[in-house]
Amino acid sequence: MTLGSHQTTIGKSQVAITPRWILDPLGAFDLDPCGNDPRPWDCATVTFTEADDGLARDWFGRVWLNPPFDRRVVGAFIDRLTRHGRGTALVHVRTETDWFGGIWRHASALLFLAGRVIFHAPDGDHLRIVNPEAKHFGKVANSGAPVVLAAFGMDDADVLALCGIAGHFVPLRIPRSVLVAAIEPTWREVVLGWLRCQNGPVVVADLYRVLAGHSKARGNPNWRPKIRQTLQRGAGRRVGRNQWVAP
Repeated sequence: MTLGSHQTTIGKSQVAITPRWILDPLGAFDLDPCGNDPRPWDCATVTFTEADDGLARDWFGRVWLNPPFDRRVVGAFIDRLTRHGRGTALVHVRTETDWFGGIWRHASALLFLAGRVIFHAPDGDHLRIVNPEAKHFGKVANSGAPVVLAAFGMDDADVLALCGIAGHFVPLRIPRSVLVAAIEPTWREVVLGWLRCQNGPVVVADLYRVLAGHSKARGNPNWRPKIRQTLQRGAGRRVGRNQWVAP
C-alpha cells in the first residue's frame, strides 16, 4: 500500500509494507488485494498488485487488506471488504471520514494498536523520512497517525480478540471467544467448586480423572499442570502427600 498525503515528511508515494509482528499473530490469509511488487514478504497466499487492479478482480477466502492510505482510494477498498465479509484491514484511525463510517457499521471488531506503527520499504528496511527539507531527514519514520485493525466476520473477530498484539480491543459484534470467556468458569472456580463438594481430602489423581472431560481440559494439552498450579495458588489446601481439601 501507499502512505497517505498527510505523510509529507516521509514522502507522498512511499510504499508501506505491513511488519511481520502484526501479520504473524493474525494467522494465514488467502488474498492480499493491495500488495506491492517488489515486496520483502508475502502477506497472503495470493497477491494482487497495482498492475492487477485488485478492485477489478474477484476476492476470495480470508483477505488481508492494507489499502493505500489515500482518502480518494481507501473507501473503495473498505467498501469491497465490507461486501466480501471476511478478512482484516489495517487502516489509520480516521473516525471523522465517510469511509471509516463503513468500518463502524460493518466491522465485527476493532483492535486499536498501542503506539505508532513503523512500516517497511519494499527492500525490507524500515521506512525513513525522505524529504530532504524535513528536520529528521533519513531517520526511521512511523505511520504518522494511530492505526487500527478492523476484523470483518466473526472468525477474524475471534483472531483479533486472542492475537496478543498490544492495543485496545473493541468488539462491535461480540466474538465467540469473548462470550466463552465471560460464560465459562475459571480454573479456580472449577477446582474449588469440586473440592467443596467432597467430604474429605482428595488426591490429585482423582481431580485429573474427574476433570479430564471438562470443557476447559478439552483441547488444552497442559490441563494437568494447570490444575496443579491452580491448587498451589490457593484453590486448595494441602493436607498430605498429593492430598488437598477446600481452603
